[in-house]
Amino acid sequence: MVTAYFAYFHCRVPKMEKFDWIAPMGTNLFMLKVAGMWPLGGTYTANVYAFYTATCILLFIYCHNFFQTFNIFFILDDMTAVTATIFVALTDLIAIIKTHSMMANVTTLKQIFVDINVDMFKPRNEQQKVLVERRIRLWKTVYGLFCFMAFFTILFWGIYPILDRSVKEYRLPFLAWYPYDTKVSPYYEVTYVYQIASVAFIALANLHIDTLTAALMMVISSQCDILCDELASLHLKEDVGGGFMDCITHHREILKLAATLNQFFNIIVFTQFFTSAISIGLTMFQLTVVAPLSTEFYSLLFYGSAIVVQIFMYCWFGNEVEVTSQNIPYAACAFDWTDVSLELKKNLIFFIARTQRPLRMSAFNLFYLTLDTFTRILRTSWSYFAVLHQINRK
Repeated sequence: MVTAYFAYFHCRVPKMEKFDWIAPMGTNLFMLKVAGMWPLGGTYTANVYAFYTATCILLFIYCHNFFQTFNIFFILDDMTAVTATIFVALTDLIAIIKTHSMMANVTTLKQIFVDINVDMFKPRNEQQKVLVERRIRLWKTVYGLFCFMAFFTILFWGIYPILDRSVKEYRLPFLAWYPYDTKVSPYYEVTYVYQIASVAFIALANLHIDTLTAALMMVISSQCDILCDELASLHLKEDVGGGFMDCITHHREILKLAATLNQFFNIIVFTQFFTSAISIGLTMFQLTVVAPLSTEFYSLLFYGSAIVVQIFMYCWFGNEVEVTSQNIPYAACAFDWTDVSLELKKNLIFFIARTQRPLRMSAFNLFYLTLDTFTRILRTSWSYFAVLHQINRK
């Protein structure tokens, strides 16, 4: 994650004449390879990399989540301890869903990267290049902010037992049950390192699956910008009819790309939004029961901020897809169509009618990725916090 964070500042937007959509996401894809989520071939085969992936997921996600979840049965009478366990266990649960979805759809995702690098999807003039660069910079900004939040969350989680000297009492960063005595050296030290390594791996996988999805939504909104520019400048082309048919083909490919991406992240977004509302509420509650301005307080603060950025990222880039797609029918009317053939005018009317419905990213069509959804999640989180705070006071 540190590598991803610094690469964000040094990675340059590719030139138009040598444009490659994969280049801005190079660090993201590399970190997915490190997490075992991006095999060299089109899919997983029985090789060393597949063994590495299975080992990491079993050891750092499944086992870590089991030890934390099983511990809840021993602390049911302590509300603070239960909430402290659940809000992290929910993140582990999401990691399981995301990694399995990623592994199951890695072939489809790799095909997407092949499809978006065709000439149709590349900027064709200086104005389109500017539009694309602006969206890439925005994605990198969010990517860097997310990496920053995740890094400091893990850092504070890893050092707060040391800074508050609770290591003398053999306190672990996370409450969990293990089939051995963790208050005996060297079991304590080994378990301590294992917990931090597990959380770091989960953050690595979560972060880069989320940012990859956001990057692909950024590509879709960029394609809508490119299509709008092509439509608005049709009258400047010698073959207006041929140019318009190219725009129709481009629009169809955009819809196809959006449908494929939506199918990939349906279950991810659905569970992410549901659990994130709970996690944010539990994190706010935990902030009220720990010592103010302590290392644990800052770890919770960065963790809650990371989840907010995570949800905002999905909603912002999903909202951008909808907003940019709404501009397509207006762009289709922007060129001088008065002198074109009657057949082209009819096709233009059908195209405008088809594009009246904006392109919207959703989770099983139950809710859409918009800024309105983001505010609803925050309101729901506040409701959970208010209930927990009231119960704790009583």
